Amino acid sequence: MNREESTLPVRQFATKKLIGVASSQTIIEACRIMVEFDINSVVVTDQGEVAGFVTHSDIVARVVAAGLATDRPVAEIMTDELITMDLNAPVGEVIAEMETHQIKNMLLTERDEIVGIFTFKDFHDPRRQYLATDISSE
Repeated sequence: MNREESTLPVRQFATKKLIGVASSQTIIEACRIMVEFDINSVVVTDQGEVAGFVTHSDIVARVVAAGLATDRPVAEIMTDELITMDLNAPVGEVIAEMETHQIKNMLLTERDEIVGIFTFKDFHDPRRQYLATDISSE
């Protein structure tokens, strides 16, 4: 990433339509959604509010490696302490924060509401982001 790119707002690279599951849905249902949409994470909602986040890595560590049954509610494996940044933050700052917390996905907020997600893949392949945005808006 060059200096000019690092100052661009993360909104230029972010996927602005989130795909989620209800906290009561099963882990296997969340996995099927991730496969269907070719994504590596989903937000978890409870009564219409974002309650957590589940990633591919969470499923490997908390389900597969732990031998947890996939018919359990996704709420049992979600991360509920969310790390977020503003949608207008410079992409360089977002990447630095992701490295600090050793995470691959950053939830993005606008006016204190989660409105998007940024992954390293979004930055390295913005064409994929545009495709994901188009698909999620259908």
